[in-house]
Amino acid sequence: MKKQAENIYFLGIGGIGMSALARYYHSIGVSVWGYDLTETPLTKKLEESGITVNYSDDIGHIPNIVRSNPETPIIYTPAIPNDNNQFNYFKKNGFSLRKRADVLGEISKDYKTIAIAGTHGKTTTSAMAAHIMHQSRLGCMAFVGGVMSGYESNVILDTFSEWVVVEADEYDRSFLKLHPYLLGITSIDPDHLDIYTNAEGLNQAFNQLIKQTNPENKIIVNDVLDEEIISKSISYGFSKSADIRLSSQGYQNGFHHVKVFGLDDQPVVLELAMPGLHNAQNAVLAAILCKKAGCTTDEIKAGLSTFKGVKRRFEFILKSEKTIFIDDYAHHPTEIDALILSVRNLYPNKKITGIFQPHLYSRTSDFADDFAQSLSKLDQLYLLEIYPARELPIPGIDANFLLDKVKLNQKSIVDKQNVAVLITENKPEILLSIGAGDIGQLVPAVKQALMNNNG
Repeated sequence: MKKQAENIYFLGIGGIGMSALARYYHSIGVSVWGYDLTETPLTKKLEESGITVNYSDDIGHIPNIVRSNPETPIIYTPAIPNDNNQFNYFKKNGFSLRKRADVLGEISKDYKTIAIAGTHGKTTTSAMAAHIMHQSRLGCMAFVGGVMSGYESNVILDTFSEWVVVEADEYDRSFLKLHPYLLGITSIDPDHLDIYTNAEGLNQAFNQLIKQTNPENKIIVNDVLDEEIISKSISYGFSKSADIRLSSQGYQNGFHHVKVFGLDDQPVVLELAMPGLHNAQNAVLAAILCKKAGCTTDEIKAGLSTFKGVKRRFEFILKSEKTIFIDDYAHHPTEIDALILSVRNLYPNKKITGIFQPHLYSRTSDFADDFAQSLSKLDQLYLLEIYPARELPIPGIDANFLLDKVKLNQKSIVDKQNVAVLITENKPEILLSIGAGDIGQLVPAVKQALMNNNG
């Protein structure tokens, strides 16, 4: 690993991708500082590891060793607003401001890159592939867009390895900074239309990423993608036409057994601790990529059977006789559909209550009817206000706008402060907290309320 600077400063260090880079540089001996708006579990972990984080954009909080040297790399996230004081200070004083995607692209050039792209499933698939590689004799570096259970981190740092596993993020066309050795694509559903305008713009970006992939290696794609892409690729999926086909064999001893045809000379049975048909597909994509990298079938089976999941990806928060509580990052209608279907399959006779926090005004506006259709598959809905992230409000687009479209008898808008009280009163059988905003911060209080009910 190359130590390219003595000091580095991060604007938005608490973001999942930014914190991974901060951990990486800290691990190779670079002095790391950073700013973020609020303290979170991620920033606390960074501070515990010895990284200094400040929570005010006052320029006085920038360390003198950084301020006095305009050659200090400043890495920022697109989520940083243009009126941020530190951002403007660095900009006006001639510092080298670089986006996270540029830096990750540079780091990955030193390795054989396994990139996992797609509008859904890329975090779980990346984490699965990283875990398989790490547990194998090959090892890997890894930058994942979620905290991996068992690692309590979003990075893996096997310094001896020639491989890096990267979650290839399509937002802001970030993944076009990568030049993968191996590429897997889980899905290409319309999303981020604030960036791409329409589905065609998104498809063009994915096609460009495909062109940037090592031409000696066919890309691995879900067989539901466009036929033009599939014809040039190795496809996987449940259909008989897939090059590598999977079939669910049901659940035994807490594991989802999935039979895979085409991964090896003989059918292979994978044991997965994560439920859901969508996670079975994620696992098969990870298996194919790791097989192409040189992992043995036994290494792949061992890795997947010991994979403990990713925080906020179908994460069981509470399992008791009275209540099941699952927390999930789903923030697109397709993801919500997959989540609810998986829960229905696991618990077919239970009432499912969902707490949903829409993410972004633009996404809520673009997919309002689809969101409503997905949320109507719940039995009861508690809807939070829209989490704006980087966006300004759009007139007429709010929680009421979405709720009116949902076809449920039991539906209501709730404040975050009242969620735990409502849970205590209503005693759900199955509870899902759903969304990509700050809804995860409610999980501890909701869990406690459910435990009090169970008592």
